[in-house]
Formats: sequence, C-alpha cells, structure tokens
Amino acid sequence: MRVLFAASEIFPFAKTGGLADVAAALPRALAKDIEICSVMPMYAFLDESDFVKEDIGFSVTLGKISYEIELFSKTDNTLKTYFIKAPLLSSSKEIYSDSNDDLRFAIFSMALVELALHVKADTLHLNDWHTALTALFIREKNLDIKTIFTIHNLAYQGVFDYSSLSRIGIDINYFNMDSLEFYGSLNFMKAGIAYSDVVTTVSRRYAKEILTHKFGCGLEGFLHLHRKKLFGILNGIDNTVFDPKTDEALVSNFDKEHISKRYMNKKALLKELKLKEPRKALFAMISRLVQQKGFDILIASIKNMLDKKLNFILIADGDSHYKAELEELALKYENFILIYGYDESLSRRLYASADFLLMPSLFEPCGLNQMIAMRYGAIPVVSAVGGLYDSVHENENVCGRGIVLKPTKKSFLEAIERALKLKSSAKKMRETVEFNMECDFSFKRSAKEYLKLYLRYTT
Repeated sequence: MRVLFAASEIFPFAKTGGLADVAAALPRALAKDIEICSVMPMYAFLDESDFVKEDIGFSVTLGKISYEIELFSKTDNTLKTYFIKAPLLSSSKEIYSDSNDDLRFAIFSMALVELALHVKADTLHLNDWHTALTALFIREKNLDIKTIFTIHNLAYQGVFDYSSLSRIGIDINYFNMDSLEFYGSLNFMKAGIAYSDVVTTVSRRYAKEILTHKFGCGLEGFLHLHRKKLFGILNGIDNTVFDPKTDEALVSNFDKEHISKRYMNKKALLKELKLKEPRKALFAMISRLVQQKGFDILIASIKNMLDKKLNFILIADGDSHYKAELEELALKYENFILIYGYDESLSRRLYASADFLLMPSLFEPCGLNQMIAMRYGAIPVVSAVGGLYDSVHENENVCGRGIVLKPTKKSFLEAIERALKLKSSAKKMRETVEFNMECDFSFKRSAKEYLKLYLRYTT
C-alpha cells in the first residue's frame, strides 16, 4: 500500500490550528507500517532554498486555463513531504485569504491527482475542504485510486459563489443537492463527502453529533445519506514533539517521576508576566477568539471567576470584538493576563505551568489542547462535546481525568469551583496530574484504526 496524505497545512512548515499538528503526526505514525508521503502547498512565506526542487513538473487545467506546477520536497527521517508550487496558490503570504481561495485550492486539488499518479499512490488521504475536490477529480478521470476524506471541522466547508463553478471548470451537472450545490452556492466539503470511498472525522462523539441539526452545520441530512461510510477516530498528539522531559521551551524539564520540577516553570512564567502568588491556582486558555471556543460563556463568567483566588492567562487571537472586551478586563484585574497572538514557545511554557486548562467549547470536533495539557501536567476543564467528551472524564477511572461542564455560565462557574476544590487537596491534585501523565494520547492507537480502514475499504 502506498498512501499520499494531503493537507493545507503541516507543522512545522505552516500552522493555523490543530490540522497542522495532525497532518504532521499521523503520517509519521503510519510510516511504521505502510509507505506514505505527505503534501501541502508551497506558500509564499516558505523559503524555497530550504527544500529540494524535484526534477519533474506538470500542468493542470481548470476552466480552460492551464497552470504550471513545480514540485519541491523535504525528507525528515523516513517521511517525505512534497510542496506544490502553483500560480495563485503560492503567491499568497497567508495560508487562507478572503479572495481566490476557491481557485487556489481547486488548483491544489487537481495537482494532487497528478502527484498521486507520479508517486504511484493507490490511496489518497484528503483533509478538510481544501483538498475535497480531489475526490471528484479522481472520479471524473476514472482513476484506480481510493480516497479517504477526513473532516476536521464541519463548520468550515469551503462555500463559494455559483460563479466559481465555471472558474474551476466543473461540469454544471454536479451542481445539484446530491453533489456540490448548497443553498445556491458551491460547497467543496460536499465533494469530499460524496465522492470519497471513506469519510472520517476526528472523534467518535463528533461523528454522531454531525448527524444532528445542532452540530451538522446544514450538512446533517447529506451526511446521514452517506453515514454507512462515516467513521469517527479520535486524534492524538506526537509524544516526541510534546514531551515535557525534553521540551527546550521549558525553564525546567520534568516527567512523572520528577513532578516537583514542574513548579519551577510556573514560578518563572508568573514572574515574567508580573503575576503574583504562584501558590494560587493558575488557569490557562490557549485558543482562537471565536464563538465556537466558548468565549461568550467565558466573558459572561469572567468577573465572577477573577474575584476568586486564582490567576488566569489567556493566549488567543481572532475576533476583534472579543479582543476589545478582554483587553478592557485585563486592565481592571491584576490576576488576568491577555496575550494576543499565537506563540508556540509561550504556549508550551503555559501548558507546563498551568494547574488547569480551560476549554468551554460549544462544539469541538476533537481538540488537541486537552491532550497536550495532560501530557504537561495541566488538568483540563472542558465541555462535554466532541473529542473533549471522548478524551476527558470526571469521576471515572479511565485515562483522561479532568473536570467536565455544560457550555453554560452556571455550569462553567461550578466547574471552576470544583477545580479550586481539587487544587486545595495537594494529594488528589498530584494523583490526578501523575495519572494523566501516564496516559498515552499519541497517534499510535489512531494510526492502527486508520490502517484498518485503509486495508478494509481501499484495497
């Protein structure tokens, strides 16, 4: 079996969220059992001199316009990653933009077909709407290549104006409710669902949730139609990347056997950020400022929360409305620090310093932050949705101990009280931290499940 794994972002080359981490970790885990290589776009912010230019090139045609494609690559140990350079796709300094994304990722999707033929892949693993059209293109060309399509977040579907149909050169016969049409617009996500051999999403709970009106984002009926090929597989993390014993970002490295060293990270971080009383419970949140992540609940609750004996550090970027409200609160409360913008090193230091990680999401397909937090000794406080439901449990003796809430202000503040009660018992706190640090949230288990799907449905 030879698999080509395609995503719009792969860490460390490009990252806006968890997709990049998954696209880095899952192929690496699978490489132990099968032949696999990865591919992503060559964005303008990448330095071509860091990569090997491949001898081959080709062109793809969309809407009667031909686009020349160049290939670059980089090999890390045994895993090779390809980079597709193409007009429009590679001219942007942003991964995603407000204009031309329909054509940019249609070019990428068509180029994936040609690359799959070049590397002699028998299976293409596609991720999210940016790669979804590839399944349709393979069907059109009647190629003997199987496709797996993974939905990482159904809220982002790649919906574009009807005029995109002719720009991309897709036959108008595909513009119907059983294919690409979505309330008069063109929906890329539907192509992946309709034309892939297997559809997966990133937790078992989310696979059930997206069949409902509440979480289906308008596609619940369409997904129900294709439910026989829909599977939920919980994501994981790369334990070699996220390891407090070796992480160079930390002031003091530690593991379960040397948990006392963890406190040095907390002392150093609070001193750096001018927060007082390191013995107080430290709550952290590392997130995007969007409604999905529960910021309406947080803002409604935060004054009550900050009146308690605790410190709170929030690292986030996104919605300017939320930012303005949070900045105002940060000026009023000396125990609250807002850091706007994403910082990988600082995030890791916060995981290694916090007592609790907040994730009051309204929905969460999988979530990786809770797994990273437990790996670094922070206890997750999460909503009972999606992958958070599958990976964090309260009052159960199974891997992933934390505090579980409903996405409401009342439940959120009750969860904060339970966290503070846990923190007041040094013995229970330490037992919970050590228990979680022993849990294996790596992609080892997930890779086995994907491998079974590959073998069962694509060979």
